[in-house]
Amino acid sequence: MLLVDTTYQLLEDAPYTSGQTMSGYVITYFPVRGKAEGIRMLLADQGATWKEEVVQFADWFGGESDLKQQAVFGQLPQFKDGDFVLYQSNSILRYLARKYGIAGAGNQESALIDMVNDGVEDLRGKYSRFFMTELISYADYNLLDLLYCHLYLFPDCVSSFPLLTAFMDRIASRPKLSEYLKSEARINRPVVPNKINTSGQ
Repeated sequence: MLLVDTTYQLLEDAPYTSGQTMSGYVITYFPVRGKAEGIRMLLADQGATWKEEVVQFADWFGGESDLKQQAVFGQLPQFKDGDFVLYQSNSILRYLARKYGIAGAGNQESALIDMVNDGVEDLRGKYSRFFMTELISYADYNLLDLLYCHLYLFPDCVSSFPLLTAFMDRIASRPKLSEYLKSEARINRPVVPNKINTSGQ
């Protein structure tokens, strides 16, 4: 049985979704930003709304959640678009990118964006960056999330890198995304759990 800690509609609880219509999107993930955060950033920046279904770590690791057996590869996040269910964060990003027209214009540009996004994944352990044009792509959300994770651990880590700083300022200043980044829903969602309780106690 999936134990949902909280399910909230951003349309109602977060000011940055005011005036928008509910899309039917549902993100199921742990009570942290984690691998779902790039997805949230993309949706927020594109003006979409979604619901969150939160799975507690104790339920997941204690075998209380049926979703772990149902999930492809036994991993979260899970993303629902109506009846369509998808796993793996980068597959979700690519699906949404194609849906919102930010996956690249033509095969070659799409391939370059895929290359950048794959590089961003490598950057979760290393630093380098091939910067795209001023046009937004789904890889930008993934990189922005990664940089915020680094800043959480090392607040001054990008201060000596003007290109990275300029990139963050440019992407984070996009109006809808900026509202999401400042939202209570995001601020209250930890980057990593303070302590993972797997006992259920």
